[in-house]
Amino acid sequence: MTEQTNPTLLPTSIKGVFQRIWVVIVGIGAVAVFFLWPVLSNSPVDYADIENHFKYGSIGSEPVNGIPYWIWKVLPELFPDKLPGKGYTSLGFIKESDKDLPIGFSQRQVFIDRVGLNCAVCHTGTLRNTPNSEHQVITTMPANVVNLQGYIKFLSAVGVDERFTANRMLPEIEKISGGLNPIEKLLYRFIAIPQTRDALINQASRLDFVAQQPDWGPGRVDTFNPYKAIQFHFPMDKLREDELIGTSDFPSIWNQKPREGLQLHWDGNNTSVNERNKSAALGAGVTPTTIDLPRIQRVADWLWELPPPKYPYEVNEAIAAKGEQLFESNCASCHAFGGAYTGKVVPIQEIGTDPHRLDSYTYETMSNQNTLYAGYPWRFKNFRKTNGYANMPLDGVWLRGPYLHNGSVPTLRDLLEKPENRPKEFYRGYDVIDRAKVGFVSDVGVENGKQYFKFDTTKSGNSNSGHLYGVDLPTEDKDALVEYMKKL
Repeated sequence: MTEQTNPTLLPTSIKGVFQRIWVVIVGIGAVAVFFLWPVLSNSPVDYADIENHFKYGSIGSEPVNGIPYWIWKVLPELFPDKLPGKGYTSLGFIKESDKDLPIGFSQRQVFIDRVGLNCAVCHTGTLRNTPNSEHQVITTMPANVVNLQGYIKFLSAVGVDERFTANRMLPEIEKISGGLNPIEKLLYRFIAIPQTRDALINQASRLDFVAQQPDWGPGRVDTFNPYKAIQFHFPMDKLREDELIGTSDFPSIWNQKPREGLQLHWDGNNTSVNERNKSAALGAGVTPTTIDLPRIQRVADWLWELPPPKYPYEVNEAIAAKGEQLFESNCASCHAFGGAYTGKVVPIQEIGTDPHRLDSYTYETMSNQNTLYAGYPWRFKNFRKTNGYANMPLDGVWLRGPYLHNGSVPTLRDLLEKPENRPKEFYRGYDVIDRAKVGFVSDVGVENGKQYFKFDTTKSGNSNSGHLYGVDLPTEDKDALVEYMKKL
């Protein structure tokens, strides 16, 4: 028998070769899974505590509009010249010592970790008893210290900066990350960094009208103009000039149950809390396909009966009792739950306050909104164009200063003065409580080197006109009203 007729020699050799190939394939696959598993998973971070979930949980803004985590982290290090101070906190974002991200920012894995915004960015503020007191973080109050326009301008500026390259960013990322694995390095170099730069340039182009607006200052936002640009791709340079400034204060969001059915938003353009929530989520960066309904509903359930914080300081009960009677006879019908006109729109000709926010919400915007979520049960049905501003319930009003929809009057006591006697200029972003006038101290321009925002009521959208109710009351009655409103 020749070697060629031996039936076992050649098959054994081939079998061994194939076995070695399979071992190599399995080994490569195992290594690939080991490195790729973290980037292939897609999961939000959940918090057992609902308040932490509100502050740091995802609502679905990361998949499309989120910024890759390590890029977001390194931006203040690479571009300190484009911030008013050190880090994101210089824009007023609130950082808790035991957390990685500021309040209002969530982290979610979508191939790689991404950072997006959530509800808390516009609805969490701080309070100090005195200038030397610690900052108290109060969730669901208006974000009185956050400069959201500053954040938009920062991202727009870094996107077009020549330093936004992989060669400049990766070494900085390596420093703060402790080292990316090889797969992550490739993803960041060839996908994450170039795609993020392109996305920021595109966003800056769509939002370039923001740079032409009067500065918003802390605690304010233009709700619907960025919405038109980002969600609907409106040609912003073709819009009427009078609809391009819609700046208004962040609202509080506690106690939602009794608000159902009232005319919501400053101009009362919707009566559904549920639709208002989903619309606000779109403003924070979610899309109709990425919105995280279960997690938004969890937050909504918490807010449904969440009471406003009680005024924690001393109240003169005798004066407040007189103020309660004055409130019932002068204010309750428009500003107490159950009032005949509470949550209803007062025509702009009657209320007389700044019209820009009202004019920024147009029939075209409404028509486009009603196409969102087409095909889903939660498609918008309740948005309407109105002709004025809605009377807001005043629960927790002591934490909602400055006042009027555009935050143009610093304190409640100032609001009871005729417009010509209200402050023409004051400072925003300072969080020390004004117990006498109720609101926040508004005459401090600089503290420990930090410059506060000077609000100019002569700028477009900033008028402190209108709302003449109570301005003719005697001084002692005005003081009594303010004393009582501390308790609302």
